[in-house]
Amino acid sequence: MDTDNIIEVKNLTKTFGKFTAVDDISFEVKKGEIFGLLGPNGAGKSTTLRMLSTLSRPTKGTATIGGYDTVKHDMDVRKLIGIVSEKMIIYNRLTAKENLRFFGSLFNIPKDTLTKRIDDLLELVQLTKFKDAQVGTFSTGMRQRMNVVRALLNMPQVLFLDEPTLGLDPQSSVEIREFVRKLNQEQGTTVIITTHMMLDADLLCDRIAIVDHGKIIALDTSTNLKKIISGADTMIVKLEIANLTPDMTATIKALNCADAITQDNSTTLHVIVHGDEAFDSIIDAVRKKNGKITSMANLQPSLEDVFLHITGHEVRDSADQKIPMEHGPKRFGGGQRRVR
Repeated sequence: MDTDNIIEVKNLTKTFGKFTAVDDISFEVKKGEIFGLLGPNGAGKSTTLRMLSTLSRPTKGTATIGGYDTVKHDMDVRKLIGIVSEKMIIYNRLTAKENLRFFGSLFNIPKDTLTKRIDDLLELVQLTKFKDAQVGTFSTGMRQRMNVVRALLNMPQVLFLDEPTLGLDPQSSVEIREFVRKLNQEQGTTVIITTHMMLDADLLCDRIAIVDHGKIIALDTSTNLKKIISGADTMIVKLEIANLTPDMTATIKALNCADAITQDNSTTLHVIVHGDEAFDSIIDAVRKKNGKITSMANLQPSLEDVFLHITGHEVRDSADQKIPMEHGPKRFGGGQRRVR
């Protein structure tokens, strides 16, 4: 094992009957890195996280955390990790401090040590003044911060965050991103994030693995991924057409220079194109269909554009995909959810 790597994954695969959720993936995560698994629902991100966190066994392949095999040495791995699942694992009727005392007791942390750690963690997420309030009265963002703090009680070297901003309002999402960045920078915690939110991946992650249909199809920094479609031969064209029709869209899509196309609204297209003649080809195609172009611009690429360019479809095209659930008892419990 490379001493700079805290996680090493080799040929990891997970199948459910004939369905392959994770398909022979390999990657490494360096100590102190924020690493993102980016892709639509059903891409295999959460299944990968479950295997890394010892909650699911791989069909084949291996994964190690801190040098420990996640199957052979699962108890050693669990001492090194914390996990924040998509579901809130927290009890509404208990206060913030009572919740943390309960979950801390599961780690057999000495009482004095646990008391100080709870105080420190509540201060870290700016919830000290709410320590004696029932969590059921908290806002969604506050509850998610509590959910993250719960996973930090054992002082993990690696923190897994599964869709950490899903369902949060913009302000709460900003709070969670700021907290994750602070945790990484001040505590040196390695963070693994699964998300289909492009902004989370772009703003937080040192490196991003783009996952689709169970495979890693690209892995690099956000800047380098965007260079895939920002080279001298490739660009993104924003096209405003006053009388845009499906026939015009199909005509542009069929052009040899057009790699991918999306429609934002009734008049706006984004087209990933290549070649020096791309602008002229698009203009000619629209004019032949009697289209009225009101504006045309060359845009800087986003991660959404990268995903579209590589896969041929948008992340949201697969947002409702589901993968089979494993049978067996649930490993965690939680109270009813109530958000004010």
